[in-house]
Amino acid sequence: MTSIEHALRDDNEATRRALYEGAILRLPPTPASSEAVSAALSLLEDELGPEPRAVQAALSNDEFFRKIGRIRKRLHLEDRFHDLVLRVVAALGFEPGEVAFDPLRLRVVAHRGHENPLAAPVYYPHRDTWYAHPQSLIAWWIPLHDLPEEETFVFFPDCFQRAVPNDSHVFDYDAWVREGFGLKIGWQDLEAGKKARYPGATGPLDPGRAVGFSCRAGENLLFSGAHFHETRRHAAGRTRFSLDFRLVHLEDERSGRGAPNVDNRSRGSALADYVRSARRSC
Repeated sequence: MTSIEHALRDDNEATRRALYEGAILRLPPTPASSEAVSAALSLLEDELGPEPRAVQAALSNDEFFRKIGRIRKRLHLEDRFHDLVLRVVAALGFEPGEVAFDPLRLRVVAHRGHENPLAAPVYYPHRDTWYAHPQSLIAWWIPLHDLPEEETFVFFPDCFQRAVPNDSHVFDYDAWVREGFGLKIGWQDLEAGKKARYPGATGPLDPGRAVGFSCRAGENLLFSGAHFHETRRHAAGRTRFSLDFRLVHLEDERSGRGAPNVDNRSRGSALADYVRSARRSC
């Protein structure tokens, strides 16, 4: 029975194997993950002021999107944030020279955001692998604030090895980035939630158990990109901000090690655009 665990395995290979088998690890903050939180909060405060969680109600959707877009672009592209990712993974036993990563993304879940049609894809239950990521994908999530369970997301572990009706076949990575590379992280097109094709579950579904969690700022949540999960709708009166990135151990990918593929039919490979950390220092 999958539940959220709080300790690494004895070595990194065993940790990766456990993640591919469905383990979900919620681990304490490290100096590197705390630095990532501080860096992201500094960017948010520069753009939004000293209370970024409360400011969305005072801005138009267009203005808020532009400000958030500038932050997303910096986190995703700047070398200093790439180097920070490497320090985050090294702190938990991953060898930076053995991995590639899809860079930092700022996630924004607004108060009553589920009522905005433009934000609908944020709430689609999905597997990250449906977006043309490898089965060896490890998702890494870091909250910027202490959060109750009602403001995070839920896993449906009974679906880890069970197919879910979905339209992942509509997602072609090459076509996706051909429309504009910035669409990957949402820094350019406010209308993308209406126009772009985001894969999700389709038809009637009984996902089984829902496993949720609360968390503290800077914690490291690691899970397989093949986990079926869903962002919670909330009306907490504040915006939820978090960071995440995607990690692939390159030898595992070359050797075919990873989570089972029970229903992913997406096309192309996002791995082509991952940062190869072997070319960088941590």
